[in-house]
Amino acid sequence: MLPSSPLSLESQVERMSQGKVRASLFAAVADGPVIGRRPQGGLYATREPRPGECYSYTYRSLEAVRARTVAGKLILIQSPEDLDAPRAQGKPGALLAVEGGDFLEGRIERVQEAHERGIRSIQLTHYRVNELGDIQTEAPRHGGLTAFGQDVIREMNRLGMIVDVAHLTFDGVRTAAGVSRKPLLLSHTVLRTNFARSITDEHARVVAGTGGVIGIFPVNSGGYHGFSGYVEHIVRMIKAVGVDHVGIGTDMDGISPPSFVSWTDYSEWPSLTAALLARGYSREDVAKVSGGNFLRVYRASAA
Repeated sequence: MLPSSPLSLESQVERMSQGKVRASLFAAVADGPVIGRRPQGGLYATREPRPGECYSYTYRSLEAVRARTVAGKLILIQSPEDLDAPRAQGKPGALLAVEGGDFLEGRIERVQEAHERGIRSIQLTHYRVNELGDIQTEAPRHGGLTAFGQDVIREMNRLGMIVDVAHLTFDGVRTAAGVSRKPLLLSHTVLRTNFARSITDEHARVVAGTGGVIGIFPVNSGGYHGFSGYVEHIVRMIKAVGVDHVGIGTDMDGISPPSFVSWTDYSEWPSLTAALLARGYSREDVAKVSGGNFLRVYRASAA
């Protein structure tokens, strides 16, 4: 998610540089105007968006990232080949993304518009059951992925965009796997805990079966807490689907506070790679988890 203020975005970009993070998805939250927090905890859509509300909010949000590319703080990534520039110039790269296809408002032509405006990944659903499909945290209404959601995947495949199925129900993910000709990304989750958006082994294997990648989210749940708990979440997913299908999905600096305090920002990225090496993983495997697997999916999606 995008940080909640320009200052926090500026700070996070600086910390990415300190941690030698090559690039990250910078995602606008399409349903942001309608999201609230339940008294008992958890986010949800408090109302239906007004016509055009999610659309305009999405592009306003992404302007904060574009402004920093113009200012020379970030390098805009538009293709896998562009990822060589951050390494050469020593600046983080930004792939524009959107959490929630709500901004499409049921209009398939907006997928191509999104691509033309620099967006390279769309997460189909977020915290609202939308025109594309059902979400993990609400009662299903569509039986998974809608016909429109399937059309969106086909159009994203055609345009070379990354299809993100985070927050989508298992039924929706199974359908998406059957529709997509490209690997799926499930950008942020964990395996089998009491966290509402954790997934089962079978759910994970469906994503992996497309050649896809599952990003691990740093959430305190299921008895796994703090930095060591995050490392354990990663290890558990590797054991479930194999090292070729696991990545990092921090969801950092969004509309909710950080999930733990032991790993506060991207400047501490080297500590994560060191922890995985200490668990016995090879440098090659750690490189896959740290970004290599995502790059493979990006290349396959863009082809």
